[in-house]
Amino acid sequence: MAVTEDLKEQEETSPRPEEEKQKPQLWKWSVIFLCLYGFMAQLKPGDSFITPLLLSLEKNFTREQVTNEITPVLSYSYMVVLVPVFLLTDYLRYKPVLILQSLSHISVWLILLLGTSLLEMQFMEFFYGITMAARVAYSSYIFSLVAPSLYQQVASYSRTSVLLGVFTSSALGQLCVSVGEVSYGTLSKISLGFVIFGFALTLFLPWPKRSLFFNRKLQGPEEASPAEMDQMNHDCPQPTAAKTVSAWRNSVFFQMLKELLNVVRLPQLQVWSLWWIFNTAGYYLMVYYVHVLWNEVYPTIENKHVYNGGVDAASTLLGALASFAAGYVKIRWSLWSELVIGIVTALQAGLLIVMSTTSNIWVCYVTSALFRSAYQFLVPIATFQIASSLTKELCALVFGVNTFLATILKTIITIIIADKRGLALAVHPQFFVYSGYFTLLAVIYFGAAANVIIKHFRNEKPATLNQNGDIELCSTMMVANDAEKLTIGKV
Repeated sequence: MAVTEDLKEQEETSPRPEEEKQKPQLWKWSVIFLCLYGFMAQLKPGDSFITPLLLSLEKNFTREQVTNEITPVLSYSYMVVLVPVFLLTDYLRYKPVLILQSLSHISVWLILLLGTSLLEMQFMEFFYGITMAARVAYSSYIFSLVAPSLYQQVASYSRTSVLLGVFTSSALGQLCVSVGEVSYGTLSKISLGFVIFGFALTLFLPWPKRSLFFNRKLQGPEEASPAEMDQMNHDCPQPTAAKTVSAWRNSVFFQMLKELLNVVRLPQLQVWSLWWIFNTAGYYLMVYYVHVLWNEVYPTIENKHVYNGGVDAASTLLGALASFAAGYVKIRWSLWSELVIGIVTALQAGLLIVMSTTSNIWVCYVTSALFRSAYQFLVPIATFQIASSLTKELCALVFGVNTFLATILKTIITIIIADKRGLALAVHPQFFVYSGYFTLLAVIYFGAAANVIIKHFRNEKPATLNQNGDIELCSTMMVANDAEKLTIGKV
C-alpha cells in the first residue's frame, strides 16, 4: 500500500513530456498576468489626496482629528493584522489574501465616498492597514510560479510593475486635479472603479500548488529549492495527529525559528536588520503625516493648487532611480556599512529639520522627495546584505520579523507622540521629534562606524610592522575573517 502511494506521488510530481513543453509558456503567462495585477492594484488616483479630502469642505474634519485620531489607526491596524496575514498568506497559498486585499481596497474607497463620521474614517484606516499588510502576498506569490533560477528576474519584474503603477496612479491623480479640475469626491469614484477592476483580476489569478512554509510537500522535484531546512528535517520523525507538540517542533517553520537564533549573531545581518527596524519605523511615520504637514504649510482651498500626486510621482521615480543606482555601489560593506548608513541617516535628519521649519511649500515638497529617495537607496543594499547568504525561506522569515518589529516601534512612537491619548502633538512638533529621532540614530551609526574602522586598522597595523613574510599570513587571516562574517552557518 505504501509503495502504491509512493508511486502515485511520483506520478503526480513528475512532469509529463507534454507538460514540460507547456511549462515555460505557462509560467511566463502567469508572471505577466500577476505583474498586470500588480500594476492595476496600484491604480488609485485619489490615494495621494486622501488627507486633502478629509480636510476639505467635502468631509470637513479638523487637522487635529486627522492628525491625532484618524491617521494613528493605520499604524495600529497594520500591527494587529501583520502577523496573521503573513501566516495566512503562506497557509492559504497567496490568492485568498490578495482577494482580501482587493476587498479591503474597495472598502476604503466606499467609506471615503459614503462615510461622514469620525468612526467611519477610523474604519477606513483600519481597512487601509489590511491592504498594506497584504502586500506580502503579492511580493512572495511570484516565487511560487517559477523555478529558483528565475527568482531574481521575476522579482525585478514584479517590483517594476508596482513602481510603475504607483507612478502612473500619482501622475494620473495630479492631472485629474490640476488639469481636469476634478473634485476629490469624483477622484474617489475613479479610484473605486480601478480597485473593483483589480478585484476582478484576482479571481483569475492562478492558484499556486506550493508555498514557502506550510505547503512545501506539494513542490515538484524540478521546482524545489535545496533549502537548508529540508536537510534539517530529513532525519526528523514524521509528526502524527496525536502528537501536536511534536509536529510543531518538527515543522519547517519551527526549525527556521531555531536557525534564526543562530544567524542573528552575524555582524552584517545585525547591522542591516537594525537599520531596517529603526529607519523603516521613522520613514513610515514621515510618510503617514507628510500630507498633513503640506496642508498646514500651504492650506489652499483650490484643489488645483494641491500637488500631492505630482510630488508622490516624483518621489516614486527618484526612489526607483536611487534603488537602481544602489546596485552599482561596490565597496567593502563589512567595513563601511555603518558609515554609509550614518551618512544617509544624517541626511534624512537634516531634511526633516528643514521640513519642520520651512514655510515654503516647494521646499517641503523637494525635501520630502529627497527623504524618501534616501531611504529607497538603502533598501536594495539592505535586502542584498540580509538575503545574499540565506535560503529564501529563512530570508522571508527574517524580513517578516524585521518588519513586525519596525511596526511595533512605529506604533509605540505613534501612541506617545501623535495619539490623542498620548502627547497629541500637532504635525510640526511631530516632525521636530522625528528629526531628533533620526539625529540620534545617525550619532549611534557614526559611533558604531568609528568602532569598526578603528578595530580594522588596529588589526592591520601588526601586519605592516612585520617585513619577514608575516604580512601575507595576516592578510590571509583578515580575508578569512571577512568571509566568515558574510557566511551564513551555525555559530
